[in-house]
Amino acid sequence: MDHTDIISVEQVSMRFALASEKVDSLKEYFIKTLKSQISTNEFWALKDVSFNIQRGDALGLIGLNGSGKSTMLKIIAGVLKPTKGSVAVRGEVAPLIELGAGFDFDLTAGENIFLNGALMGRSHEEMEAHYEEIIDFSELRDFIDVPVKNFSSGMVSRLAFAIATIGTPDILICDEVLSVGDFRFQEKCQKRIQEMLDKGTTLLFVSHSIEQVEELCNKVVWLEKGNVRMFGDCKEIAEIYRTSY
Repeated sequence: MDHTDIISVEQVSMRFALASEKVDSLKEYFIKTLKSQISTNEFWALKDVSFNIQRGDALGLIGLNGSGKSTMLKIIAGVLKPTKGSVAVRGEVAPLIELGAGFDFDLTAGENIFLNGALMGRSHEEMEAHYEEIIDFSELRDFIDVPVKNFSSGMVSRLAFAIATIGTPDILICDEVLSVGDFRFQEKCQKRIQEMLDKGTTLLFVSHSIEQVEELCNKVVWLEKGNVRMFGDCKEIAEIYRTSY
C-alpha cells in the first residue's frame, strides 16, 4: 500500500444558521427578512475535526443521526465549504452521496447515463464504452428507453450506482448507498465496492450498519455531536461502539 495521505482533514468546523421560526412560503420569508423579523440560531455540525486517510484505506464514518457524518462527506466531496479548517484531497473523487441527484427525470435511463457521465467529467466516448456494463449491472435493460420519472426509487438508485462506479476512481465516497434496493442488489453493490478497493481505490463509507462498516473498512472515525470521539482501527472501535448505545 502507498502510505501517502490522499485526504487530509485539518481542524474542520461547519456552522449552519437555523431559522428559529416557521414560515409558510418563500414570499413570507423575504418579507420577514426585510423587516428583520427572522432570527436564526447557530448550529455547529462539525467542531475541530481532524484525521488523515492514506491511499488505499477504507474509512468508515460512524455515529448517531445528527453526528455530522454526511456533512463531513459533503465537505470532502467539495459540495460544502467548511466554516473553519481545511481539507486536502489528492485524486479523482466519485461521490455517491445523493443517488440520482444529477438526473433529469424527464429523460430516459439511457439518456441519463450520458448526462450523469458528463456531470462527472467523463467524455461521451468513455460513457459509450461503459454503456453495456452500466445497463447490465443496473439490471434495467428492459427499461432503458423509459423516462426516469417512471422509475421506483430503487431503480433510480441502481442506475446511479452503476454509473458512478465505472472505472477505478482514486476515491469513492458512499453515504448510505447500501441501504437501497433489495438485499441481493445490496450484496452486488458491496461486491463491486470491494473489487474497487482491491484495485487501490480509497473508500469513505457511511452506514448505519456497523456490520457493513466492519466488512469493508480498516479504519473508522466515530463522530459524536460534531466531535471526533475516536479515530483508528475499525475492529477495535466497532466493538466499543456496539456497547455504547
